[in-house]
Amino acid sequence: MNSYLLFALVVIYLGLLFFVAYFAEKKRSSFWVNNPYVYALSLAVYCSAWTYYGSIGVAANQGLEYMAIYIGPIIIIPSWIYINTKIIRISRVNKISSIADFISLRYGNSRSLSALIALVCMFAIIPYISLQIKAISETFHLLTETHNSSNILYDSATYVVIIIALFSSYYGTKYVDASEKRLGIISAVAVESFLKLIFFVILGIFVVYGVFNGFEDIYKQAEKLPDFASKNTFNGLEGGFNWFLMSMLSMSAIFLLPRQFHTAIIENRKEKHIKTAIWLFPLYLLIFNFFVFPIAWGGKILFFGQDVNPELYSILIPQKFGNTAIAAMVFFGGLSACISMIIISSISLSIMLSNNIIIPYGWLDKFKINSDVDNTKIIVNIRKISIFILIITGFIFYKYLMVGKSLFSIGLVSFVLIAQLAPSFFGAIFWRRGNYFGAVAGIVVGIIICYLGLVLPSFSERFQQSSFYNSNFLNFFNIPYLSPIAQIFFWSILANGLLFSLISTNTASNYRERNYAELYVDINDYIQNHENAYIWKGIANVSDIQKILVKFLGEKKTEQALKIFNLKYKITNDSDTADSRFIKFSENLLSGRIGTASAKILIESVTKEDKISLPEVLKILEESKENISINKQLSEQSSQLLKLSDDLQNANKNLIVKDKQKDDFLDSVAHELRTPLTAIRATSEILLDDEEMPAELKKDFLENIISESDRLSEIINDILYLDKLETGTIPLNIQENNIIQTFHKSIKPLLHLFEQRSLHHSEVNLLEEKIFEYDEPRMIQVFQNILGNALKFTNEQGMIQTKFQHQENQLKISIFNTGKIIPTEDLEFIFEKFYQSKNQNLQKPAGSGLGLAICKKIMIAHGGDIEVKNKEIGVTFEIFLPITNNESVQNADDQNIKEI
Repeated sequence: MNSYLLFALVVIYLGLLFFVAYFAEKKRSSFWVNNPYVYALSLAVYCSAWTYYGSIGVAANQGLEYMAIYIGPIIIIPSWIYINTKIIRISRVNKISSIADFISLRYGNSRSLSALIALVCMFAIIPYISLQIKAISETFHLLTETHNSSNILYDSATYVVIIIALFSSYYGTKYVDASEKRLGIISAVAVESFLKLIFFVILGIFVVYGVFNGFEDIYKQAEKLPDFASKNTFNGLEGGFNWFLMSMLSMSAIFLLPRQFHTAIIENRKEKHIKTAIWLFPLYLLIFNFFVFPIAWGGKILFFGQDVNPELYSILIPQKFGNTAIAAMVFFGGLSACISMIIISSISLSIMLSNNIIIPYGWLDKFKINSDVDNTKIIVNIRKISIFILIITGFIFYKYLMVGKSLFSIGLVSFVLIAQLAPSFFGAIFWRRGNYFGAVAGIVVGIIICYLGLVLPSFSERFQQSSFYNSNFLNFFNIPYLSPIAQIFFWSILANGLLFSLISTNTASNYRERNYAELYVDINDYIQNHENAYIWKGIANVSDIQKILVKFLGEKKTEQALKIFNLKYKITNDSDTADSRFIKFSENLLSGRIGTASAKILIESVTKEDKISLPEVLKILEESKENISINKQLSEQSSQLLKLSDDLQNANKNLIVKDKQKDDFLDSVAHELRTPLTAIRATSEILLDDEEMPAELKKDFLENIISESDRLSEIINDILYLDKLETGTIPLNIQENNIIQTFHKSIKPLLHLFEQRSLHHSEVNLLEEKIFEYDEPRMIQVFQNILGNALKFTNEQGMIQTKFQHQENQLKISIFNTGKIIPTEDLEFIFEKFYQSKNQNLQKPAGSGLGLAICKKIMIAHGGDIEVKNKEIGVTFEIFLPITNNESVQNADDQNIKEI
């Protein structure tokens, strides 16, 4: 492929990453912000160039050893549900922004320890960054078939590195608070992780099914190679020990690598995302490594006897068969793996370089006199320059120190160096006795062993030939069956862990270490009350601390922060005395910007702290635990009381509603009774006063009195009947009946009324079975009420239609009539008592106003229901009757409406 074309494609690809980061940062949609899959994919930054190329080289040269680097994380990742949840909570409440802050805060918030950890991380990771640059450069020249120039100006990798450095410097420093989530960067890394997996799977499929005839074909051809059998076994107990130690090494790396700590802990938005990560990330690793073996041994078969680098089989194989497209895809997959590692590692290292070395040892005094705007610019610029310098340093390492070094070997050296943080890291969250002196001693001795046993021999032939390296003293510790990496890892961790344990148990911790020990180990107890658990005694003024905060946050943000603190702890602004809670709150506000150690130093500069004895610390912590326990009990009791109070309020509201319903009912009853009584009285008075009234007119008046008396009797009977329905004193006589015949009995008395008003009635029967179980007299009452209602409101020459059909184990009877529709706002009230007397939109017809309410009660008693719906030209009443057998329906002797 043409080198200029490939370089142009690389620039376009990096531009797409810029766009993804920009789009995610700007839109901040839930797809990017709260997506557990984006979080899980960002963890795949673990799969760097070492995975993409180095693992294939190891599988070809050393066999199964490559698997240990992935089996270790797969085994330990399920424990994240406990361990990482704990670490995330500790980091969140303390505004921790790096692994250096996390460890140093636990051991007394020591500036020197945080600087030591930052240096260890940089010495371990900068060669790892150079390894990624080496992979980019070598694969670029391999794909374009050009030679690697010693002149950096003619090396394409130089310009790719500069673009990556600019990208990382810009998006890695968007926030002055280093503990903030970098949505743009993480989104871009997640996209890269997805692409590099897809490209690698495509390569694997091409090799297995495009070059060979499946896995079996590769295996049959590979087993003919002379070293196949020896390289694909554990080589007995000796090989097993190596494999075990390498797995332990990778287990520690998945927690301790700065890029892994940053993506898994600092960038975690929700703890529940870990539940997705603990299955998706191991699945990602398994899929990635599924094709490592066939690619490695496929390459050995194809290039047997040729002098080629096995780490580059992934590009050499498609090139051999002239498939430039797949070779280019592999290149961009490897580029994705390299870029994501460089970006995240440089950001995490820059935070440590600025917050744990540059700022605490050179800028704190200047910060005290600068404005918040100046301080923010200085902090951001320090980080930008740090990112740029770290990446360029990695490039220099690659150019002048990494030539001839394998990707796998350099990666493992970095793993062993970073593993020296393991005793102090895990001791921080599980062991209260660990202290500053033990942590420092263990880390220093472990690093010395690593440099003498791994780093210097790897980069200095002169050291390898020195008398010290070949002395009997060092040979005494040589374990013949362990590889150099496994051996140094074993001895360094053993010495580190022993020193950490022995010194910690034999030296006294200061009160601050013991305070943080409790907060770390028992974080779940203090998560809601961590500021109260912080121990501090001395003299401090809010106004003095506020002046420090203003230098970093500005006036407005400082006032907002103080208001939040005062509201949280119900503190007034009257007193200027600061307590331990405010000290901790203030340190947290500064920690994300300048690191926990620097925050502590600045707050100490304006306060006077008294020394506290260890017994006093333990007493205060015990009291704090008791207070937390009491607060929990009070909170539970308070919750119960609130629930009871809510229940009482709801009951009171229901009583008020019922009382109003009672008043409305009595008003309606009075109104309905008063109407016929008034008519009877008025007619009677006319008859009494006019003795000479014509007989014909007198007869009309007497008929009117009888009609109104009948209506009065009907209202009273309906009220009494509805009351019996509601109290359940009327039984149902459930029997098998023919629903069509029942309906015909109901409509027969009304047919002459239909004829008088020229109403057309039609019947649609879609039933296959007509026998159902119900109380026939009650069902006739329902039909006649609905049909009577339809008769009242259907215009002359209108239409009434009844439809019978099955619907989901129910009998559905729809009675439709043309005419005026019911106002939408009144639909939910139509089955209430005296509805028609309340609804002024409908003309007042004759009747009690209780018919529909009675229908509703009867259908509910049957286990069914009745509903009303407006149609375009009228109204439909839908009656639902459940289709049951005799066992599910009780007879009239033991069933009543109240029980239903």
